[in-house]
Amino acid sequence: MSVEKEISILKEQLETIKSKRYKAEAKLEELVKQREGILAEIKELNIDPNDLENEIRKMEQEVSELLKKTKEMLPRELL
Repeated sequence: MSVEKEISILKEQLETIKSKRYKAEAKLEELVKQREGILAEIKELNIDPNDLENEIRKMEQEVSELLKKTKEMLPRELL
């Protein structure tokens, strides 16, 4: 293979790598903005982002309890 051909191939590979890098940087920027938006929404709900797992468990428990109460309130003859 000639030197010119090898240089041409390397240039093409470099352009491909640059394109992938720009796409990755754009995606990262998009994800960072998305993360910031989600964190802002969480803070608006007065929830500590570091305590999300506990909040989710607590809400799941509340939903479960409300479902149980709802079922208990339904007349047995309708079930």
